Amino acid sequence: MKIIIAGAYAIGTYLAQLLSRNNYDITLMDSNEENLEKLGRDYDLLTMAASPTSIKSLKEAGVSDSDLFIAVTADENMNIAACTIAKSLGAKKTVAKVDTYEYVDENNLELFHKMGISSLIYPEILAAKDIINGLKMSWVRQRWDVHDGALVMLGIKLREGCEILDKPLKDISGPDDPYHIVAIKRGQETIIPGGNDELKLNDLAFFMTKKNFIPYIRKIVGKEHYVDVKNVMLMGGGTTAVRTVNTMPEYMNTKIIESDEKRCEELNDLIDTEDALIINGDGRDLSLLVEEGIRSTQAFVALTNNAETNILACLSAKRMGVRKTVAMVENIDYVNMAESLDIGTIVNKKVIAASHIYQMMLDANVHNVRFLTTVHADVAEFVPVQGSKITLKPVKDLNIPRGMTIGGIVREGVGYLVSGNTIIEPGDSVVVFCHNVDMKKIEKLFN
Repeated sequence: MKIIIAGAYAIGTYLAQLLSRNNYDITLMDSNEENLEKLGRDYDLLTMAASPTSIKSLKEAGVSDSDLFIAVTADENMNIAACTIAKSLGAKKTVAKVDTYEYVDENNLELFHKMGISSLIYPEILAAKDIINGLKMSWVRQRWDVHDGALVMLGIKLREGCEILDKPLKDISGPDDPYHIVAIKRGQETIIPGGNDELKLNDLAFFMTKKNFIPYIRKIVGKEHYVDVKNVMLMGGGTTAVRTVNTMPEYMNTKIIESDEKRCEELNDLIDTEDALIINGDGRDLSLLVEEGIRSTQAFVALTNNAETNILACLSAKRMGVRKTVAMVENIDYVNMAESLDIGTIVNKKVIAASHIYQMMLDANVHNVRFLTTVHADVAEFVPVQGSKITLKPVKDLNIPRGMTIGGIVREGVGYLVSGNTIIEPGDSVVVFCHNVDMKKIEKLFN
């Protein structure tokens, strides 16, 4: 597959690094040669110092033979123009990163399709959805829904009081139990577990279950005492904060702490709800947090542009009794550190955006791809076609690649957990969890 990425910034560089490991034919374009130098040296990809809106440069990059053209520069107008030109020159699919909320309105998508843009990516909206999902369940680190909750994956940190610790999974999670453990993060190690593996204290365990069994999961992991989130305090009033507050459930009360006075004035116009209180101050000031009611706050969300600030602020909030903390950590190198410090939910916009772009590269009918940075793994929803290998034998006889597990299936809108005797049918939505596996190998099972 030939892929051209325009923009050696956060999303573009991360995507290029990720895809270069899977032997894609990648060209990374950027008008700033310094942005490209290190990437071209360290990764298996071509770099090109050129403007993505130059017709001559796009032709030289081979855009007419490209399967996917991705424009993720810092300028949304350049991204839109580059995609339009690339499509006209023969690119099969195009993706543009935008920063204008109006553009991603469903009523306007057809307009962009006519312009030659296959998909629009607005990272702040995607991040806001993740944040709100985390806030709705204070005892869960990550939540991922398949078909509106027909199946649900929950990432849960296991503490004292969890009643399923130190027992073989075959004894606590059999074919008739309402959940499967699809992955375990233990320290720096990711485990795709077998029947003899056990859950240990402080593991981050990923449960696949159905929505009606969520209260049962909450009970067995000992999280019933966690209170629901009603009062939320956000540090940082950037675009992600605005999108988060404007899409929060009505029962949540929000305070935004922003250090820039001018930005506070802007937030008064940008925030749709009257329930949000905007405070001019430094979110690292403990006395200010106390004064604004941090001790009666159930969730603290740090969304400044500085990862270190967000991590430290969440640590302070935890010490002051806040159960649920969310930190935006854009520097990938800090994700493991944040996880080791037990920060809570970690949000990375470029990883979220890359997940949405990545699914466009797969030939199989695949939806809802997510990169789980804390476990260095992917989870995706595949739909097998008639005659595909995955449909020919029971799951236990499929000889699936090492590092892959099947969490469950959705058939005609109903979710089912998978056992060894399950036979997958064409048209099922199959939830696949994989660690250190080339997605192309998995894709072949479904084609």
